[in-house]
Amino acid sequence: MITVETIYEGNLRTRAKHTLSGEIIITDAPVDNQGKGEAFSPTDLLAAALGSCMLTIIGIAASRYNFSIDGTQISITKIMATNPRRVGEVIIDFHFPDNGYSEKNKTIIRNAALKCPVSLSLHPDVRQTINFNF
Repeated sequence: MITVETIYEGNLRTRAKHTLSGEIIITDAPVDNQGKGEAFSPTDLLAAALGSCMLTIIGIAASRYNFSIDGTQISITKIMATNPRRVGEVIIDFHFPDNGYSEKNKTIIRNAALKCPVSLSLHPDVRQTINFNF
């Protein structure tokens, strides 16, 4: 089954439709690469996907071990590299609510984040800097 159907709308904008849910994502080229920057760029989506994947896998682990990460927030910084133009680094700062996590829970969280499928799919040249703030 097709996962995503995408159309180029012109002016460096695409519209991607998730075939199962019908949800739409629009991308624009960033201002520093001839675009308007009016929506996520494809590389912004890569950074967002990494963060969302990590949160999801941590959520699965938290559920399995009977603790909550509800209210956890992340801040994501994407740093571009040149020659060739690509994502050079993604910095993710986790901000967990004050839930009194045990050392065991913190270890579970750290291990889960680093095993997310998006993280494991990125080329080793893409630096992943992950900061956990409990």
